[in-house]
Amino acid sequence: MMDKEITNIFGIRAIIEAIESGSTINKIYLQKGLRGNLYYELDKLIKQNKLATSLVPIEKLNRLSKNNNHQGAVAQISPIEFHDLETLIETTIGAKKTPLFLLLDQLSDVRNFGAIIRTAECTGVNGIVIQKNGSAPVNAETIKTSAGAAFKIPICKVDHIKDAIFLMQASDIKTVAATEKTEDLIYTVDLKQPTAIIMGSEDRGVNPSILKMVDKKAKLPLLGEIGSLNVSVACGAFLYETVRQRT
Repeated sequence: MMDKEITNIFGIRAIIEAIESGSTINKIYLQKGLRGNLYYELDKLIKQNKLATSLVPIEKLNRLSKNNNHQGAVAQISPIEFHDLETLIETTIGAKKTPLFLLLDQLSDVRNFGAIIRTAECTGVNGIVIQKNGSAPVNAETIKTSAGAAFKIPICKVDHIKDAIFLMQASDIKTVAATEKTEDLIYTVDLKQPTAIIMGSEDRGVNPSILKMVDKKAKLPLLGEIGSLNVSVACGAFLYETVRQRT
């Protein structure tokens, strides 16, 4: 399935029809200053479905559509189908597995995302959760970096990571945030119980409002002079500590 590339569709009417048909849309790129009845119809659907959008110059739209008549709008159709988180939690618990979920708080780099997906698949993660807006897309580069793992592990989208945390806690799944803002090392945290690990964005880490909600905060020891690890490397260390405890 590695040859399944992301698909771009262009033209306002075509995008409206894609949304109405239930296609999984990654992101919609819109030309700044669009007007007209058809655009307003599209804008209404975007808001109703809480789709990620970006206002871009016409040159980007020309590149994405290969200079076809895009009418100021290009949409990227996701190459994967996203899963419903609540259903996935229920299925995982019902399968008598010890749940292990990974929540990504607005991770933005597609290569980091792909690397994390690959490691998550290798460590038996039951599902990855991302936010609808502000997160790296599942595009061709993500899939390539994941070595195809994006097709093998369930990925869920939520309106906000807080929604996922509430669901985890309601299902007795302990939430553990990776952060330097703690004295507790990951090696002191019990990961043998149902667990959801939360990793933050590359530039600011886990959002402070999310840190207030989680059950536990943990960090990795840093013995050198550099103050932080790449997020995909840190995520791998957290996941393999989980594997070590559970093996």
